[in-house]
Amino acid sequence: MLRYAIPLAAVAAIAVPASAAEIQIASQGPVVELSVNEVVRSAPDVAQVGAGVTTRAATAREALTQNSQAMDRIVARLRQLGIAGEDIQTSNFNLSPQYDYNQQSGEQVFRGYNVSNQVQVKLRDLPRAGEILDALVNAGANTIYGPNFMIEDDEAAKAEARAQAFARGRRMAEDYARVAGYSSVRLLEISESVQNHGPMPQPMMARAAMDSGESAPPIEPGQVGTGVSITVKYEMGR
Repeated sequence: MLRYAIPLAAVAAIAVPASAAEIQIASQGPVVELSVNEVVRSAPDVAQVGAGVTTRAATAREALTQNSQAMDRIVARLRQLGIAGEDIQTSNFNLSPQYDYNQQSGEQVFRGYNVSNQVQVKLRDLPRAGEILDALVNAGANTIYGPNFMIEDDEAAKAEARAQAFARGRRMAEDYARVAGYSSVRLLEISESVQNHGPMPQPMMARAAMDSGESAPPIEPGQVGTGVSITVKYEMGR
């Protein structure tokens, strides 16, 4: 989340030390504070997918070796599919001992070591998303998260949402002023936060899908939302 404030202030027209605080104009009339949210929806142009492998073996070294070999196959397959190296990033790695609880003895029974490794993949050719997911499963991935659709450069969408939010905030302030018997409003302060409203990534049962013999899963990008929330303060005047 991006959050920042834009104070509308008057600064004394004399030289002041760099560390001096800004001098803000005090409001003369009542102040109305409003929170406004606007979301602009548009087609995504990229998607992120998490693909990983979890292996278990009697020793940590054996589990790590098996996992590394499996991940090498997955990364190699991604490269074959045309995914650039800059769009493949390790996002999680974990090695841990595994125990089962014996209810009869009340003891933890050691079962081996688990190693999990996951890469985050950025997909730029969305029509191929299903094909790539299927290829990841066939390459050995047994956990897949996503896809999470987004707009890589969302500045235009944020600007549109910001303009809509600001215009609605001013209209609301003018409405409150009119109801309260005032004829004008003056902007004092704006604060803003920006959020993306894409669908949350969901885990896929990759191994089950592969064993079922199904074809590549259908993937629909739909639309994602870019939202801007602003808080505005207006002074009401006669």
